[in-house]
Amino acid sequence: MPQVDRHKNRQVDIEFNPTQNLKQLPIKSRHSLVLLTQGQVSFTLNGFPCNLQAPNIICLKDGDNLTVTDSKNLVASSFSFNPLFLNTVRLSQTRDISVPNTPRIKEGLSLFENNAQHIGTIALTSDIYPKFLQWFFTLGMEVNVQSDDLWVCRIKQYLIQIFNLLQKLEQDTQTSAIDQAIKYIHLNYANQIHSEDLTDLTHLNRVSLNNQFKQRVNQTALQYLLSYRLNIAEQMLTHTGMSLNDIAFATGFEYDTYFMKQFKQKTGMSPTQYRNITREIASVQ
Repeated sequence: MPQVDRHKNRQVDIEFNPTQNLKQLPIKSRHSLVLLTQGQVSFTLNGFPCNLQAPNIICLKDGDNLTVTDSKNLVASSFSFNPLFLNTVRLSQTRDISVPNTPRIKEGLSLFENNAQHIGTIALTSDIYPKFLQWFFTLGMEVNVQSDDLWVCRIKQYLIQIFNLLQKLEQDTQTSAIDQAIKYIHLNYANQIHSEDLTDLTHLNRVSLNNQFKQRVNQTALQYLLSYRLNIAEQMLTHTGMSLNDIAFATGFEYDTYFMKQFKQKTGMSPTQYRNITREIASVQ
């Protein structure tokens, strides 16, 4: 059932199901992120056979053909949303989040495109699973509790984090020491990360670490960390109403003044200016 926002008197077309039966999926007019937390399952998805063991993610959309053939000790949860939920209200719009022709969260939409190269399933490794589980069930708690009038913003915050992480998982097929460091950044960017954390992880000295980072991503390790934090912050500025202080904290900046300084240095504008421009730019696209 869609949620009724008790703070803003609007319908929000999302659902969180902590005990999902895969046979109920897909859901009409919904995209669904399904988290397998226990057991295993065999199914065909749009003609492609799949055998999954938890922890794993299944990305489904309305129109997909999912047929479960076997399961054992399966435990799953799901977050489902109308694709219009990814649209973002412009500053002139205050009543309804499901308004077309607005900026929308694009990171993650490719997760729901099923083809021979991508069939909508993503395995979660043991180092990633705890963080993903935390984000996913905190998102579910926000759906159910609606603790204040920013609950929808926080759900979009967690979706941005989840989508970016899942996309990076799909892209990262290498297992070198630098790839492990990059994965560490993707998981822990909201916390304080120092060069020593990455050198200890990779067993490289700082010079070797930065040289290999430059070969891999054309940036030093801390430059890549800053760039990733600012990229997530840009998405949160556009797609949520979170305060600058909350966004700074959520992306690993200890002080909002330092966040604003780094943001302006990268984009040439303040975070508030960036938020205003990106929310209005859809009107001329």
